[in-house]
Amino acid sequence: MMPLTASSRAAPQTGGGAFISLSLSSLLSSLGTSVANIALPEFMLAFQAPLAQVQWVVIAYLLALTATVIGVGRLGDMFGRRRWLSTGIVWFTLASLGCGLAPNLAMLIAARIAQGLGAAIMMAMTLALVGETVDKASLGRAIGQLGAMSAVGTALGPTLGGVLLAYAGWPSLFLINVPLGLLALWLAARRLPVAAMSPDAQTTGFDLAGTLWLVGTLVAYALAMTPDVDVMGATRPWLLSAAIVGLFGFIRVETHTANPLIQPGMLRSAVMGGGLATSLLVAVVMMTTLVVGPFYLRHALRLDATQTGLVMSAGPLTAALTGAVAGRWVDRAGTMRMTMLGLMLIILGCGTLSVMPYSAGIIGYVLPLLSLTAGYALFQTANNTSLMKNVDATQRGLVSGMVNLSRNLGLITGAAVMGALFAQASSVDLASTLDMTARAEAVSGGMRTTFQTAAALVLMAVPIAWFSVRRRSG
Repeated sequence: MMPLTASSRAAPQTGGGAFISLSLSSLLSSLGTSVANIALPEFMLAFQAPLAQVQWVVIAYLLALTATVIGVGRLGDMFGRRRWLSTGIVWFTLASLGCGLAPNLAMLIAARIAQGLGAAIMMAMTLALVGETVDKASLGRAIGQLGAMSAVGTALGPTLGGVLLAYAGWPSLFLINVPLGLLALWLAARRLPVAAMSPDAQTTGFDLAGTLWLVGTLVAYALAMTPDVDVMGATRPWLLSAAIVGLFGFIRVETHTANPLIQPGMLRSAVMGGGLATSLLVAVVMMTTLVVGPFYLRHALRLDATQTGLVMSAGPLTAALTGAVAGRWVDRAGTMRMTMLGLMLIILGCGTLSVMPYSAGIIGYVLPLLSLTAGYALFQTANNTSLMKNVDATQRGLVSGMVNLSRNLGLITGAAVMGALFAQASSVDLASTLDMTARAEAVSGGMRTTFQTAAALVLMAVPIAWFSVRRRSG
């Protein structure tokens, strides 16, 4: 018989307030990622700084979020996830206030680092706390709805950012988080259950050395994958080398410490390792739509900026709508069927785009995009449900952090690798004097080649996912 813990003694709270708090936290963390991009020209004017400097407003947030999400997930397991989520919300809200009041670019970047740390805590804890707010039979539905809120935040960012910039100035991009953060904090304090503390938290301690090695490794890798970033003159090969050295250092620390941040057996497991690897591969593919889409729409289909934004928003909106119902399908049909269906829809979308001539117009791009993004929402819901359903209650925060990290690493890698592939495949200088037809043909050809590669990556993911989900189901 399993010993009673805090989580087993407290009845799960299925009230709406608890889930609204988690949904708001998910929305805020994704909104923080997408809302600042549109304001880069405004930052250049406000601070009289070049793009190479103001882009750190975006990069700093992503670096902090990606590098710390596993460590903060483990801390939540050790010291109580409700308390840690509340800490993350407070941190994020205060950092948002600091961003809005920043007197100079350096202070804004520093506040964005703090905001990214708060977002990492919220991102890790929302997925971890789902298991304590709903029963297992409804877990897929809850995870699907959280995914929908994340997609809403991604889709809402550019639109909301544009409106706020036009009517209230750039500080409002961050200050709007303050009332939303306070609402999320109030709901978390009143509605969320007291989450489990790891029974050995006080005796095992926190693996600080392993965490620092992992943070350094992830920062070096993320910077290496970020184009046109100057880090004290370090080139991409140097940054990648630093990431490799950091990875070996992390592995060495983890295999020689009594209480590692990540148990080596977790990643060697076909169940956990397969699920995370599939998530990473699919995220690489999804980033292809964000990298290639704007160029294809602008230079092959000749849409203006407003039209391009509207077409691009179809993807996140489809993911949001699908995520809202995907969880119910997962709960009814099982994770195996829905994982495979999601991957098949992604392959259908990528395969169609890999042969689509630009003469097919907007509809020829949007229909495959709908299949691709709906498939992603379905896959993500099923895969995350499968990973989180049977995880030990005292490791939910850690596993949630690993799930989020695999997705973020896939997005970072996809932006660099698929972007470079598209540039090489299109082989056209968009600022050159090529006639419009030749430019459209070149960009369209680059898109087809890039999505051929994307389809191949998803085909690789299918057997990995099948064996992984089958082992989890068994």
